[in-house]
Amino acid sequence: MTSVMGEAHHSDSVVSGNGQLPLTNHLLRGGNCVPQVRENKMGVMPVKKLIISMSLPMMVSMLVQAMYNIVDSIFVSQINEQALTAVSLAFPLQSLMIAVGSGTGVGINALLSRSLGERKYKKADEAANNGLLLMAFSSIFFVLLGLFASGPFFRAQTENAVIVEYGSTYLRIVCCLSFGLLFQMTFERLLQSTGQTIYSMISQIAGAVINIIFDPILIFGLLGFPKMGVAGAAYATILGQCIAAVTGLVLNLRKNRALHLSLGGIFHPSPEVIRKIYYVAVPSILMMSIGSVMSYLMNLILIGFSETAAAVFGVYFKLQSFFFMPVFGLNNGLIPVLAYNYGAKRKDRIDEALKFSIALAFVILCAGTLCFEIFPRQLLGLFNASENMMEMGVVAMRKIGLHFPLAAIGIMLGSVFQAFSRAFYSLIVSLCRQLIALIPSAWLLAWITKDVSQVWWCFVIAEVVSATISVILYRKLRREVIEPLGQ
Repeated sequence: MTSVMGEAHHSDSVVSGNGQLPLTNHLLRGGNCVPQVRENKMGVMPVKKLIISMSLPMMVSMLVQAMYNIVDSIFVSQINEQALTAVSLAFPLQSLMIAVGSGTGVGINALLSRSLGERKYKKADEAANNGLLLMAFSSIFFVLLGLFASGPFFRAQTENAVIVEYGSTYLRIVCCLSFGLLFQMTFERLLQSTGQTIYSMISQIAGAVINIIFDPILIFGLLGFPKMGVAGAAYATILGQCIAAVTGLVLNLRKNRALHLSLGGIFHPSPEVIRKIYYVAVPSILMMSIGSVMSYLMNLILIGFSETAAAVFGVYFKLQSFFFMPVFGLNNGLIPVLAYNYGAKRKDRIDEALKFSIALAFVILCAGTLCFEIFPRQLLGLFNASENMMEMGVVAMRKIGLHFPLAAIGIMLGSVFQAFSRAFYSLIVSLCRQLIALIPSAWLLAWITKDVSQVWWCFVIAEVVSATISVILYRKLRREVIEPLGQ
């Protein structure tokens, strides 16, 4: 989750007015010195080059992220299909953690990038410091969730005692140690917001490499480590996230000269700043949390056919991330560009950035459709698929993959809603796509046809609904917000 952009926007840093000691090692030139500022590259670099430089490191790091998510499940599938099903059923609560971390990060990112575009540097520092405090409180919430909800969550989905044992063990570990994920995402967002996306890429790749290395070691008990099975996969994931978080912290302190992180700033929250962060973040969190609800309900529908159907759904989510994660990386790179140029009132750059990004996302997701149509057996073979799972999965991959290109529209228009503090629009789109269109159509197809192979059409139906609503809301936003900038 990163983007490559400009250098520091403060040539020199100063101690804040309340005398807080910055955690960064910036040079000081006296109590009242004024930062020497030069134009941020988000306002002057050619737009296509800017989007590529902002997004490419994030796209690469997201590809690595997708790769280690896939590798994680590949190793788990070597235990047995029940272990793979358990990890698949755990996904809704894992995605809830990602929703809280990423949604809060969107709020931090939007406020911080706009503040930089308006040259309000103290406000940008407050957004960063308050954001870190919010993540600390979020991690406490997930500790409680892991301790008390893991078992009931799985027992509500299946009566298979083996799956319940595997899944609750895995989920308890990743929830109780979620601080690694949450702080990793926050530090990466801070680097993105200030254009230091190459460092954000380094942070994420460091965590992914650690995860990939330790997955087989902890799952199968290699190199003298105990054989931990599904729990080993959870601990490898946590270890990778913690390494990424520490790397992100160090890079922010040493390289991110556009921000001043301070202990005083973190432990003296600003209600006004928190309100502004959550004004954007809460709709984003709710929007992404809808995905958790969708996954949970979809698992209930599919497990009514068989546990294998739920495993196929889990494998699909891992595989599609290889194409969608780079598009989300592009989305993350676009948001600060749009927010900065909105603050700078540059309508021409906003338009060019959006058109280029939609075209690029469309090409990437068309490639995903081709892979799902041509190579479904090879993809499923990575997960040690049984013949039954292979037969069911090939049909699923080919039908679901048809909606990928259309998804490019909704994803990239969603970045406009977030950058312009209209995250509520993204919430509306997500709600309509996943709960009003996808789940009801999946349930109806299951009820009417009694054939799991027909249920997969719900993804195409939902994407048509999503793209249509996204375009309608974008046209409204354009009339109200973007067009007046040209005047």
